[in-house]
Amino acid sequence: MLGYLFRRVIGTIPVIVLISLLVFLLIHAAPGDPADLLLSDQASPQDIADARHRWGLDQPLYVQYLRFLANFLAGDFGTSFRYSDPVIELIAARLPATIELALVSFVIALALGVPLGVWAGSKPNSWVDNFGSFFGFFGISMPSFWFGIMLILVVSGYFNWLPSSGRSTYAISRGTASDFYIVSSLITGNFRAAWDGIQHIIMPAIALGTNMMGIIMRVTRSAVLEIMQEDYVRTARAKGVAEGTVLWRHVLQNALVPIITVVGLELGTLLSGSIIIETVFAWPGSGSLLISAIQSRDYPLITGEVMVYTIAFVIINFAIDILYAAVDPRIRFER
Repeated sequence: MLGYLFRRVIGTIPVIVLISLLVFLLIHAAPGDPADLLLSDQASPQDIADARHRWGLDQPLYVQYLRFLANFLAGDFGTSFRYSDPVIELIAARLPATIELALVSFVIALALGVPLGVWAGSKPNSWVDNFGSFFGFFGISMPSFWFGIMLILVVSGYFNWLPSSGRSTYAISRGTASDFYIVSSLITGNFRAAWDGIQHIIMPAIALGTNMMGIIMRVTRSAVLEIMQEDYVRTARAKGVAEGTVLWRHVLQNALVPIITVVGLELGTLLSGSIIIETVFAWPGSGSLLISAIQSRDYPLITGEVMVYTIAFVIINFAIDILYAAVDPRIRFER
């Protein structure tokens, strides 16, 4: 196992370097000069030239990239053009909100997708299968940004049940909105703030997790349909094992490998896919920070955010590989 993980770490280094190069070249190829966008209209040509020199934009592109790569390997993502703060601090302040949103969306998708998939797969071509397939296709087909807008119009605008934007109510949050708001509120005993955070996160989490729910449901259904035809399932039924035990213990346990694969991929997608949802719901996470960085051509902040998402994908893939061996003893990584 350790040898396999070491080889994976070594293999991901060129991938991360290549991604950093592609991102660096693409953002520099986009039209627009950060100095022109960030300085005031009254800035003179000399002021613009000074800003470009201060940010290192007057140097050749390969020099800029090598300097960025050296700083990145040292754990320094640079300083934001727009905010004049270290990029790593800006991301660290916004990332908890994105992680909290992604985790709640993940729980919603898992809690709905897996049971629907198991029930639909265990009773093919029945009303249960049709019911589960409807929700599965709905989640896969529905654009998350449009679904989020519809939730705002109906749930918040018409029924006025939930807040339509933001992460917390200003008078209630007490300055905790920059960390894991719900968890920190529960730890400190501020249950009013925790409930306020839950109300704010419900709609964006549903909008973000619906697509993942549909994918998990379809994969779970396919895996259960395949496992139900195995000999050991028929043997368990012949021995008189309860149908619920057969379904949830024998069938689901052996269908976990494809489910875990999709869950791992979609969990990484939730982190990066939250960009649009954060914009729709004015959620103060790293996704909305990336949008503002792109609009102002904040090169260090854009590159830093993309690298953080890349590293998150790598870590999630490592965790999925370890889970494979935990849920299926037949899987071994040694040569």
